[in-house]
Amino acid sequence: MNFLSHYYFDRDATDCYFTLGTVLPDLLKNADKTIVLHPEKLTHTNPKVNSIITGWNKHLLVDKYFHSSEFFLHHSHALKNLLRPAIEGSPVKPFFLGHIGVELILDSLLITTNRISVDDFYDHLDSCDLGIINEFLAFAGMKNTEVFGKFYEGFKKSRYLHSYANLEQVTYALKRICMRVWRDPFTPVHETAMTEVVLSYRLLLLDSFMEIYEEIGEKLGS
Repeated sequence: MNFLSHYYFDRDATDCYFTLGTVLPDLLKNADKTIVLHPEKLTHTNPKVNSIITGWNKHLLVDKYFHSSEFFLHHSHALKNLLRPAIEGSPVKPFFLGHIGVELILDSLLITTNRISVDDFYDHLDSCDLGIINEFLAFAGMKNTEVFGKFYEGFKKSRYLHSYANLEQVTYALKRICMRVWRDPFTPVHETAMTEVVLSYRLLLLDSFMEIYEEIGEKLGS
């Protein structure tokens, strides 16, 4: 699941460090895909650092439930098949695009159906002290915490997730993610065709997408 989908399950939480932890694995991948941390079983003397670890473990659990769900398996496969002809000639693997596409569509739907507040999400991130975050990162084994700090400040400042309300921006987000692996992954023709597929699939999911949140929520006991 993507940032806002993870946030959905703890949208009423009041601990900003826990909220940060629920999205931090993905933030780190965005900052530098070579960063690999495994703080799952660590315990720190600072309760704020421990809150990040607790949130981190919640992230892993939600992703486990999501990626093994019939919802994800079905819709990522179906979207892959619809996107395959739209990106013909592109180096991007259709299964990768189907996986990421479903996650971005879900985030977009959460915004446009007013299930979450993007501003509230960013308010949580703004409330976290970078010193505590760096303390966590160093404790988890990261050598150069400045790499993440620079990305994190830019992520908060851009308020980029607001753009997911616009379907064309969802296509742009797909392109940006793919550009981490492939240079110039799509032509303008590809992007137009992808937008049409994403828009169509979003409409398909509109009436039923909350089923996956309800399913995961039950497994989490929430």
